[in-house]
Amino acid sequence: MIDAENSGGASAPGPPFTVEAFAVTAVTSDGIELEAEAAWPSSPPPESAGADGGNSDGAAAAVAVLSHPHPLYGGDMWNPLVDHLFRALPASGIATLRYNFRGTGRSGGSHDDGKAERLDAVAAFDAAVRLAANRSSTTAAPPVVSAGWSFGGDVSLAASHDSLSAWIGIAAPLRIVDPASMGAAADPRPKLLLVPEHDQFRSPAEASEITEGWANTQLDVISGGDHFLMGHARAVGEKIAAFVSGLR
Repeated sequence: MIDAENSGGASAPGPPFTVEAFAVTAVTSDGIELEAEAAWPSSPPPESAGADGGNSDGAAAAVAVLSHPHPLYGGDMWNPLVDHLFRALPASGIATLRYNFRGTGRSGGSHDDGKAERLDAVAAFDAAVRLAANRSSTTAAPPVVSAGWSFGGDVSLAASHDSLSAWIGIAAPLRIVDPASMGAAADPRPKLLLVPEHDQFRSPAEASEITEGWANTQLDVISGGDHFLMGHARAVGEKIAAFVSGLR
């Protein structure tokens, strides 16, 4: 299947941001090592950062953990929209961490239909919290927020973590994981749901009805977009940056 969820060697949408990325360590509670990397605003070259990023003079408003679309349909951490956010958000002062779910790319393990993948999201959150602390030795650590798209949206909304400041669901289908069982649903921390106007899997009206009882939840419609959000990457990034700016 070739679509916007497949990295397919396609260039990322939007402007050609330059980001120095460095590997980070993310290991799940069931022992699966995940492929992951991070980008920090004004970060030094990877060789000077060390395995977990080391220290940096660059300030970050937050660290966004990016969870990718469905692995069985070509989704991975190099997907064009994920790649755009990975590069564009640091340009606006938000550090990023992206990772491959189990069984994808160089991550160990095998696909588990969104169940064990919750452990992957938690491991990525853990890695982001460590990175935020390591990079902020003389200042307060920036907040860590979850930003998952499609399959990654459902999985990350289901994954709870004490150190998360907020969740962002991008075209989350709200069906891969039962919305009633999602950790974010009743949690008082802020949620932002970005729902494409023409999403093929969950319309804005349906998403609004399903999440009507969710605590502290904002739903924004991506005007003109469908589930794959081609041509709307910049709008998604701008909405994420605006939401994050209100967290501190």
